[in-house]
Amino acid sequence: MPAWLRRNRVGALLGSALLLAACTQGTEPAAPPAPSSAATGATSPSAAPPADSAPVTVEVGPDLAAAPFDEPRQAVVPQGWTMSVWARTDRPRLAVWTPDGDLLVSVPSAGRVLRFTGPGAEESVLLDDLDQPHGLAFSADGATLYVAESDQIDAYDYARGAATDRRTVAGGLPDARSPDLRGAYSHVLKSVAVGPDGAVYFSIGSTGNITEDDRTADPPRATVMRVPPGGGPAEPFATGVRNGTGLAVAPDGAVWTAVNGRDNVAFPEPGPSYGQVLPDYVGDHPPEQVARLTPGRELGWPYCNSDGGPANLPFIRDVQTNPDGQKMDCAALPAVEQSMGAHAAPLGLSFVDGGLPEPYARGALIGVHGSWNRQPPREPQVSFYPWRDGGLGDQQTLVGGFQAADGSRWGRPVAAVVGPDGAVYITDDAADAIYRLAPPD
Repeated sequence: MPAWLRRNRVGALLGSALLLAACTQGTEPAAPPAPSSAATGATSPSAAPPADSAPVTVEVGPDLAAAPFDEPRQAVVPQGWTMSVWARTDRPRLAVWTPDGDLLVSVPSAGRVLRFTGPGAEESVLLDDLDQPHGLAFSADGATLYVAESDQIDAYDYARGAATDRRTVAGGLPDARSPDLRGAYSHVLKSVAVGPDGAVYFSIGSTGNITEDDRTADPPRATVMRVPPGGGPAEPFATGVRNGTGLAVAPDGAVWTAVNGRDNVAFPEPGPSYGQVLPDYVGDHPPEQVARLTPGRELGWPYCNSDGGPANLPFIRDVQTNPDGQKMDCAALPAVEQSMGAHAAPLGLSFVDGGLPEPYARGALIGVHGSWNRQPPREPQVSFYPWRDGGLGDQQTLVGGFQAADGSRWGRPVAAVVGPDGAVYITDDAADAIYRLAPPD
């Protein structure tokens, strides 16, 4: 058995994580110089609300009206939809609905998985004393709950609002306590998804921005791993996945990921600016990947970068890490299916299969956290990608308005999941809120 499969709880946290990456873990590094104009070369896409969207005031009850809701807040939603503050809790992250109709929400900063029950969103603690729990997923029959901690993936029997009989599906995963990382790990939070056959998929983020040693680590970092149905050793399913925080299974059973791409990429075109880190170029490159995973899929990091978009993005070589193309043949990699603007920071990914009215009845929902290292900042939003013929159409904005014209923000969505009542429930770890986005009756 590989050493990394043996759970290792020895060692203490020896420092804060490297701050080299697009912000998905909470603390944000200082931004580099701001771009002053449009990027040079191909630019990454950006979404706008559909033409029938409209601003609405976010409804909030008096008992939930602490900052930032101590003043009216407006969101941009589809015409006729409403948005309300459903619950308040500190730093909610990923979410999943239970078979019995409760909403589970991970809170890595508190080591908890919370349960919200009923229309009044009564809060209780389902699981406590965990190591930065993040991803949550149920088996197809709803009898098993999977929780992605920072250093292991656990399974629980789930019934009648209780999670019991904890067992480890994959252990010894890297986090900031891993001896070889010495407290330096930018992407400690992990996500989990379960295929229709019972295979378990989980993400392991990169140590930092361009930490090449991740590809040869044990286990390899910057991967999506797979545990076969019935259990067994985890093996790499997709590689070169810098930080695949968005991880979910589509209606056809395919696994998709939404990836936080690298920062401070050098200008790749021949000429006087070749190899330089230009703020104008960095602001729009590389696009964030939204990719369908297949066994052995390679997403290029850190040797190849997606380019262009919004759909069917080719790869170009990274001139800092792969200047002569010897590390990886970027042109030979299959194109990435979809994308969003560079540094947008996609987090939670879920699929809708008939749970919402048209034109949102089938597709993917992605919580977009917004950029930390771009001027103007990439806006936080909830994005929708329509499902078409086994793939995803171009990005649309389902919910916007979290960012003012001056770049200030009152909220940052993390995840969006459709509830049994046909509404979308959205976690926001900046506003410490869970929203209910409801279509017209």
